[in-house]
Parts: sequence; C-alpha cells; structure tokens
Amino acid sequence: MDGAVTVTGTAESPVDPGAGFLRSFGRQVKLLREAAGLTQAELGTSVGYGEAHIASVEQGRRIPKPEMVEAMDRAVGGRGVLVAMKGEVERARYPSFFRQYVRLEAEAAQLHAYDSHVVKGLLQTEEYARAVFEMWRPLLDADTVEQRVAARMERQRLFSRRPAPLLSFVIEETVLRRPLGGRIVLRAQLEQLLLHGHERNIEIQVMPTEREEHAGLAGAFTLLHIGDRRRMAYMEVQNESALHSDPKKVGAFESTYGVLRAQALTPRESLTFIKKLLGEQ
Repeated sequence: MDGAVTVTGTAESPVDPGAGFLRSFGRQVKLLREAAGLTQAELGTSVGYGEAHIASVEQGRRIPKPEMVEAMDRAVGGRGVLVAMKGEVERARYPSFFRQYVRLEAEAAQLHAYDSHVVKGLLQTEEYARAVFEMWRPLLDADTVEQRVAARMERQRLFSRRPAPLLSFVIEETVLRRPLGGRIVLRAQLEQLLLHGHERNIEIQVMPTEREEHAGLAGAFTLLHIGDRRRMAYMEVQNESALHSDPKKVGAFESTYGVLRAQALTPRESLTFIKKLLGEQ
C-alpha cells in the first residue's frame, strides 16, 4: 500500500475469505477437542459456554471472543495453536469490505473523520452501536449484531493506545439530534461525546444545519495518517468501500476536510452545543 493505490471492496463478494477461515478454525478446534478426548458439552463446561455455542464455533457459524479462543486452547492442550489464530478470528468479526481499513485504523497516528448520518463508530456507545446494527438492511441476525457490536467496541482500544493518536471528528448537527435507539440511548451517546471532547488528543466539531456553505456534500469520509508519510482516505457507502493512497486523491480529501473544519463550530463551541442538546433530552 506504499504507492498510489485505490483498493475497493464490497460486502456482496461471493467469496468471503473470512468465512473460509472461520470454517478452518472450527475444524481445528474440533480436531484438538477430539484429540483431548472431550465432548462439545465438556469443552463448553470447561470454558464457560454451552454445548450449542461450541458446536457453532466448530461449524464456523459463530465467531469466538479472544478470551474464549485462549480458554479453548488451554482446555484442549492446543499449545498456542488456537491462540496463534486469534488475530485472524478477531478480524473475521468485521464485514469483508471493512477488514483492511480496521487494520490500518489500529496503526493510525492520526485519524480525521466527517460523518453525516450516524456518530462515527469509534465514538459510539454500545447501545447506540447495537441500535445502528439492528436497523441494518438487509436485516442482520442476532448473533451477527452482537459480533459487530463487540468488534466495534474492540476498535475503541485506539483511545487507550500510547502514544495517543491525534483524532478529530466533524459531525452533522442532524446526527446529534437523531434519536437512534430512543432518547435514552441518544442521551448516553451525547454524554460520551462530551467525555471524548474533553480529551487533549480529541477534537469534536459540530456542523450546524443552518450553514449556508458546506464542503462535505459529497458524503462522509475518513483520513488516516500511518506513521510519518503514509496518508490514506477511506469512504464507505451501501456496504461498498474505497481506500485511497494516491497523493492527489488523498490531498483533495484533506483540503475538503480543512474547509469543513473551518465551516463547523469550533471544538469549544461544539461542546457547548452538545451540552445544550443534552438539556433538550
């Protein structure tokens, strides 16, 4: 990804390498379990899950959490075989079109995002994220919703990374007024934005609906700075994505983002605005 590259992806791809990996991982779990002389029920009891859960993992239909992978490895005497696959298992939680972006996001020294429909995933509360995934069309099944929510919460480890990345977000006022999941969920989300907005490495800006000029009409996007030189731009719409590293394309997005920040409320004005919205809930 060091040259001028544009990578596109779609959730509608007929072959999902993540699904194939999960089936392979499940077969490995089954082989190790049987070699250890354990039934599915016995393994489930050992790691704190039900027999049906173990069966789903072995069939590649359920994605185990990292701590479950570690527990299964210990229970079957895997000697680190399952743990070695933990990273790939975790990435399989994400839709196929999103996985490459997630890897880059975790490495980012800077991340800057403009959002026009929902609060950025990195900033979402668990209940807000669940509401977003439950509204997904076509509908996601309950297990997939919980997997996606857990994966979204895992991404927020970025906030505790040291050295801390520099993060900024421009969010449309309409996003902050839209009560996805209900008023209680929205209130908790606004409170979380206030908490993040007071961090020294995070700046949140609100784009007022009343603005007569707006540079972001082409839609939402995210800018990533990886290390000192790699700059990338990411876009996603209707389960299709594009990841750009072409300096000209990335530069155009950076220019747009600069104008958006100038048009939006300042970070201090934005926190005051969010406090005002909280008072209206």
